[in-house]
Amino acid sequence: MNANVKLYWILTVFFLFLSGLYTTWSLLDANHQRVEWVGTITLLLSGLLFLLIGFYLSKVHSAQGGELAEDRLDANIEDGEAEQGHYSPWSWWPIVLAGAASLVFLGVAIGPWIAFIGGGILVVSLVGWTYEYYRGYFAR
Repeated sequence: MNANVKLYWILTVFFLFLSGLYTTWSLLDANHQRVEWVGTITLLLSGLLFLLIGFYLSKVHSAQGGELAEDRLDANIEDGEAEQGHYSPWSWWPIVLAGAASLVFLGVAIGPWIAFIGGGILVVSLVGWTYEYYRGYFAR
């Protein structure tokens, strides 16, 4: 993860520098002499995206203790076998959530009334998936 963090910081600096260079170059162009906004904003937002990801990964990396098994050259395979998270294999809520998201996107493409129906189902499925361990057989 340490290599990923460094890579994202390098890409952040690269795209922010490239955005400034692109803006300067478009201003110095003899034909236009104005800012070409599409390329400037695209490069700037790309740099900000890499900044966001690099900041997040560096915070996660420092919260996990700094050095992971993936970062050490002398690590064995079994050093990184800790639990990565929890997912309910019997849960139907992700399928309902995917169907609701597809209805929302279909509503954007076809008609807004479908998006409102999909939005309602989306809210219900998010609440259901969030609170599935608070009711029923698997309640804690």
